[in-house]
Amino acid sequence: MAIYRLLENSSLGLGPKEVNGIIAAYEQTLHTLCVKDRDDPLTEMIAKKIIRIAQTGVHDAAQLSALAIKELEVR
Repeated sequence: MAIYRLLENSSLGLGPKEVNGIIAAYEQTLHTLCVKDRDDPLTEMIAKKIIRIAQTGVHDAAQLSALAIKELEVR
């Protein structure tokens, strides 16, 4: 999955609690957006968006997911 690869290759310095929150937010976002194909390029876009938001200090999974979905909305 995109999120694991991105987290593994990053130097974010996040602890296990933060990483678990990011992974939970990723899974929640995929579920909410009905993305089932883990090879869909959208999964990587979602993962990058969640990681970028987490870098701002947001670590709550529900909040990360909601912010990512909001930013991904097509206008």
